Amino acid sequence: MEVKRESGILDTYQFVANQLTITVTIQRVPDSYVPVYHLNTRSISPTTELVIERIRQDLISTVELGPVDIAEQKDPNALQKRFDDTVQKLVRKYFPDTDDKTISFLHALVMQRSFGLGELDSLMYDSQLEEVAVNNAEEPVWVYHRKWGWLRTNIKLKNEEQAKHYASSIGRKVGRQLNILEPLMDANLSTGDRVNATLMPISAQGNTITMRKFASKPWTITDMISTGTITPGAAAFIWEAMQYELSVLISGGTATGKTSFLNSLCAFFPPNQRIISIEDTRELQLPKFLQWIPMVTRLPNQEGKGAVDMLALLVNSLRMRPDRILVGEIRRKREAEVLFEAIHTGHSVYATVHANNAEETITRLTNPPIEVPKSMLPALSMIVVQTRNRRTGIRRTFQVAEITKESEPRVLMQYDLRKDKMQNIAHSKSIMDTLHLYTGISGSELRSHLNEKEKILKWLVKKNLNTVDSVGDVMAQYYTGGKLSKLLS
Repeated sequence: MEVKRESGILDTYQFVANQLTITVTIQRVPDSYVPVYHLNTRSISPTTELVIERIRQDLISTVELGPVDIAEQKDPNALQKRFDDTVQKLVRKYFPDTDDKTISFLHALVMQRSFGLGELDSLMYDSQLEEVAVNNAEEPVWVYHRKWGWLRTNIKLKNEEQAKHYASSIGRKVGRQLNILEPLMDANLSTGDRVNATLMPISAQGNTITMRKFASKPWTITDMISTGTITPGAAAFIWEAMQYELSVLISGGTATGKTSFLNSLCAFFPPNQRIISIEDTRELQLPKFLQWIPMVTRLPNQEGKGAVDMLALLVNSLRMRPDRILVGEIRRKREAEVLFEAIHTGHSVYATVHANNAEETITRLTNPPIEVPKSMLPALSMIVVQTRNRRTGIRRTFQVAEITKESEPRVLMQYDLRKDKMQNIAHSKSIMDTLHLYTGISGSELRSHLNEKEKILKWLVKKNLNTVDSVGDVMAQYYTGGKLSKLLS
């Protein structure tokens, strides 16, 4: 029996990419099981297309650039800038009677086709996209949309050679090679975007490119609360623990938003402390007035030398007198051992790990390849688990748990999927005992603190203060005795 699929427009919006206004239409079509992401720029005639191609050919003969010039370019965009004036002159030469607005459009179009990744470049400017994926030249490019999930696009590469050319171009900008001997590439761009590429026959059906976009505006705790990812009460409890320097581990599966959530929690740091972050890909962004040192790992060069891994950075960070250490992800035993040693020597540590719930997090930490001695786990006070509904794409805080003296997880708050609500299921023992031991606060004082923090967080949402610096400014006022009473009135 044939299943009839209804067509219709689901969404439409515009954005600007390299001076080009792009219109996006997301719609269901009869011949596709998933919606189609339709990218549309201003249409041009076949004659104009031919002239643009002629301009691209003229560029080769007009501007001479020797191999030494290319090698000496430190700015990845320097080559493009050298051609910019020439493109402007050629566009005006071939379109002498065209208005300035059209000239600007044609100039941007020529630059995109000559130096960028064609329409793939345009996709990277869409703030609604998280991922852009080329599976091969035979099928359309795929994108992962924040609202609609995976979508087919109306973009298709000409051939496998074009996919290889695009991937190689990306690699050259960051000093990486992609060829038959090195058919795999994992690169971080200066923009923070991450690119993975594979060549045939390693990827059997064709050359692939996967680009994960770096969020231009990092998520804040305001965003997390306003979108329902976490409740103000749960966020206030985590804030209280972080204020008194208890270490927290963020766990969750792939694409559950672990790093984004960790970034949102960084606003809870006091302004008078030194913070060091260690990542494979630069993703964290803290308020500008904090004393923050971001550190990033480095892959080896073509000779296999010069690598700087996370362990080296972690060991080095302990010599920099940090108050707080942020680690993008724990993967190996030695990294975890150094991390827990840092906690035992008085540092507050915040890290991410792949695990689907609090119990699985403990199992992951105490078994290979991480294999931390179970007796060390109580140094880690809290586990916060993130989850993503694979059907709807919605992300939520799934569990907030403490670690008992017996190194077992004790879930304090649990997300109810049916009600879409975080529920309190147990009272804290370990965290409360730790706070009482090292700060002297009583149970009533703790409740008073939590009520005050929850009120502040709700006020942030009400006032829509959702940038890293604006949220950080309110937190700094809280710690330094600022005029929050007026702000909250």
